[in-house]
Amino acid sequence: MSRRCLTLLSLIALHPAILNVGRAADPAKLAAIRDRMQQFVADGELSGAVTVVGTADTILHHEAVGYRNLETQQPMTKDTLFKIASMTKPITAIAVMMLADEGKLSPADFVEKHLPEFSGQLLVADRSNDQLILKKPSRPITIHDLLTHTSGLPGSYPPGLGDLYRSRNRTLAEATLVISQQPLQFEPGTKWAYCNPGIDTLGRIVEVVSGQRFEDFLQKRLFEPLGMTDTTFYPSKDQLARLAVVYGPENGKLVPSRNLILECPETGAKHPVPAGGLYSTAADLAKLYQMMLRQGQWHGQQLLSKKAVETMTRLQTGGITTGFTNGMGWGYGFAVVREPIGVTEMLSPGSYGHGGAFGTQGWIDPHKGIFTILLIQRTGLKNSDASAMRHALQSLAVQSLKK
Repeated sequence: MSRRCLTLLSLIALHPAILNVGRAADPAKLAAIRDRMQQFVADGELSGAVTVVGTADTILHHEAVGYRNLETQQPMTKDTLFKIASMTKPITAIAVMMLADEGKLSPADFVEKHLPEFSGQLLVADRSNDQLILKKPSRPITIHDLLTHTSGLPGSYPPGLGDLYRSRNRTLAEATLVISQQPLQFEPGTKWAYCNPGIDTLGRIVEVVSGQRFEDFLQKRLFEPLGMTDTTFYPSKDQLARLAVVYGPENGKLVPSRNLILECPETGAKHPVPAGGLYSTAADLAKLYQMMLRQGQWHGQQLLSKKAVETMTRLQTGGITTGFTNGMGWGYGFAVVREPIGVTEMLSPGSYGHGGAFGTQGWIDPHKGIFTILLIQRTGLKNSDASAMRHALQSLAVQSLKK
């Protein structure tokens, strides 16, 4: 066998997505994505949408349909800004794994190693007879537990900090201190329970270990190298002019949603919300997902090690039931398809991604070498992870791939 053939085989072994570089796609199936999203708009299900289908090296489809503001009839554009909510979580996990690459922390570390306020945490042993009985857990919580939502921390902030996501008037350090004093709801590592404060705690660990504000770390280590110029916790005035309005159903029509989890942060907001505070665009997120398909590499820079990418995107929760749809497991920051079923039926086992509270979705199938992005701003969906919009986009994207 020639040296050239051996080199190619070595590259494929290191980078499975290279098998799909430059692969042809059926233009009719890709065109059907726009038509299907436009139908959701016509049916009053969505105000508008931006969709992307891509590979490690190519954007196969990038379209905008409908309106970002129904009242003013501003059209949805490809550069529209979205609240991506919990799609922030995998980005927070990437920051953690960057520090793991540098040997500054390990997922196996006890959280108290980096945040001493978590020392001596207690576990709820009994709530019967109007009493709360606490005991010492079998072990302290770890960074691994936080990354996989298996820590046992309460899933939301206690009274007094309930307005945190709206006002952002507490620093990340202050919010983390409060959550550290809450009793665990179950033994670490034994169950899965979606936990925003746990992801915020990861953001605080990044601050302490790196010596930088969480938002500054992401800006310098991830957003700037990738050219993600529209991804931020604190949008500028110019960016807010491109922001899509969040809509929900009321009396048979879409109206601006009230009581949003996250309002646009005022100047001087103290909390970046690592669990769900980012704003972004489809083009920016496409760069992030291409970097993941390239095993952490971007234009000659290894932003995240191949080992870290593999660790983040493989099943880390064993047989524990996780996620918001059937057949899912959890990696580090990403949900992982364990058994393709329902909304994931067209994806390969091992596909990974994350959704957001306002219907946004981003999923990567490393075996097919493809990713899909759905950006909408919609509340009131029965299950945004299992939405008809997500199913339609993924189905047409996969069908477009020529054998």
